[in-house]
Amino acid sequence: MSKKKDSPAEAGFTRRSFLKGVGAGTGALGAGLLAPSETLAQAAKLHPDGVQGPDAVPVTLRINGQAHKLELEPRVTLLDALRNRLDMTGAKKVCDRGSCGACTVHLDGKPVYSCTMLAIEAQGHDITTIEGLGSEEELSPVMASFVEHDAQQCGFCTPGFVMAATAYLQKHPHASLDEVEKGLCGNLCRCGTYVGMREAVMEAARTLSGGKKHGVV
Repeated sequence: MSKKKDSPAEAGFTRRSFLKGVGAGTGALGAGLLAPSETLAQAAKLHPDGVQGPDAVPVTLRINGQAHKLELEPRVTLLDALRNRLDMTGAKKVCDRGSCGACTVHLDGKPVYSCTMLAIEAQGHDITTIEGLGSEEELSPVMASFVEHDAQQCGFCTPGFVMAATAYLQKHPHASLDEVEKGLCGNLCRCGTYVGMREAVMEAARTLSGGKKHGVV
């Protein structure tokens, strides 16, 4: 009779041990191919808090005419730097994906979504936030018009609309109502106070242009 062969388990070889061996070997091979040993050694070093990743770097942001020196990780957005590090909370964090406009600020006079821009990318540019447009004691024309026409409800979208409207009117001071609607289409109001906002922007346009009427309210 032929000698009975040992089963895999009896021979000390199982499917589980096979998969473990293949996984370990593949991982080691992949690591060796993807990075030299010195890079792996560097990557293995953990921060005191156990987090791996790029360290904070010096960042200087010029906001509302004043320079602010910060230490930020490269992943920090301009919005988070404004709100969490500089206590400038006018720009709101709502969608956090560049679709609602609540975080709008001006970069060299142009409206941008601060949630989609890294803080390090904003270096070397002039940043203006809602705090830089006016104050409770001295409202800008757009701010004053928003108050006059009750162009806000919950208030989360209001700073973004004011920033977007201000930038638009600076470039299109004689815009019609249809043009204003198109110009502000990148900002959303979940409360639906669009009528008051449009009236506010048109009123601000007349103020900025010296009282000349244009468009239809």
